[in-house]
Amino acid sequence: MNNWIHFVSSYPPRECGIATFTQDLVNSIEGKKNSGLECRVVALNENLYSTYSYPASVTMRIDQDDRESYLVAAEKLNKCRKTKAVCLQHEFGLFGGEYGEFIIPFLEELEKPVVTTFHSILPGNPEPERHRKYVVKKICQRSAKVVSISGYGKDILMDKYGIPEEKIAVVPHGIPEIPFREEAKAKKELGLQGRKVLSTFGLMDRRKGIHFAIRAMPRIVEEHPEAMYLVIGETHPVVRKKQGERYRNYLRKLVNELELKDHVKFENRFLSLDELCKYIQATDVYITPYYDPNQISSGTLAYAVGSGTACVATPFLYAKDVLRHGRGILVKFKSSRCLADATNKVLSNRKLKLRLERNAYNYTRGWHWPQIGETYIELFNQACERR
Repeated sequence: MNNWIHFVSSYPPRECGIATFTQDLVNSIEGKKNSGLECRVVALNENLYSTYSYPASVTMRIDQDDRESYLVAAEKLNKCRKTKAVCLQHEFGLFGGEYGEFIIPFLEELEKPVVTTFHSILPGNPEPERHRKYVVKKICQRSAKVVSISGYGKDILMDKYGIPEEKIAVVPHGIPEIPFREEAKAKKELGLQGRKVLSTFGLMDRRKGIHFAIRAMPRIVEEHPEAMYLVIGETHPVVRKKQGERYRNYLRKLVNELELKDHVKFENRFLSLDELCKYIQATDVYITPYYDPNQISSGTLAYAVGSGTACVATPFLYAKDVLRHGRGILVKFKSSRCLADATNKVLSNRKLKLRLERNAYNYTRGWHWPQIGETYIELFNQACERR
């Protein structure tokens, strides 16, 4: 009889980066037929009225702002003999209460060993805010192992939150297996022949800094008239609920003002993995103009680097980690001129572009989801031994 790992996370069809990550991780573990493990999910919903049509693997739900539903889920997990361990996917915005504090009574009630993946780890300026620090330390105390997706995240957990080094594992963001640079084929399939393709993808909100990339386009087009910037992905559901399409409408207006309608295209939908990989393959330069310096993880940048795409990014923590040592180019925050100059440099220098691509591709060979799944299985085993 196989044991179960229960994941506590958002989950598809909810449109959320953590949901996609968890689904990929679940698939990678279930692909290991000899592991003796099966995956089940406790899905986090935005409210009591969410009506997602989940797959059968979702056995429970938590309504993020209903404190009682956390305790009910913990009780059910305690009674489930087949559940070997629990894997918590942590992002502050997923949980109710101040800094997501509703997850603490869940963990205090839970009797199963826990492995927690932190998708955001904020260092504070100069120190973390007191209650956020309290929440993070409580989660770590109740977890047998905690995972950071970046080495910088491990340093922050140790230096700012006082978490022991032996409790922390650094596990890269998983990536699909994308062949190295099949640009011509992908461009033909997407009708982009003859274009120098730039792209940014993911759920859209203002913090992604896409307006800075669009403002960089006149300078890029002046040097490369064939340049096309693809902005791929729909507006983040939380942003859309609060603000509608205000940011996207602003971007469209900006495109018109700068006379860029032949050089900027919006793909306003949540792409399938196959479609997304095709767009990545067609991309000459992937642009990540985020302006939150403390962002510790980015699945979109991980996918781009893992496909061997030349990347230009602002120096947020995750980009500083994965693009150093010649694996990409970092530019100043909120500087359209710097974004344009770096992009033009890559497009104009074939040797530089190929060097960035090769360095990125070679660096990420251990990031494929089957390998990441194996690492998590080992962490679950360690957590059970510690318990």
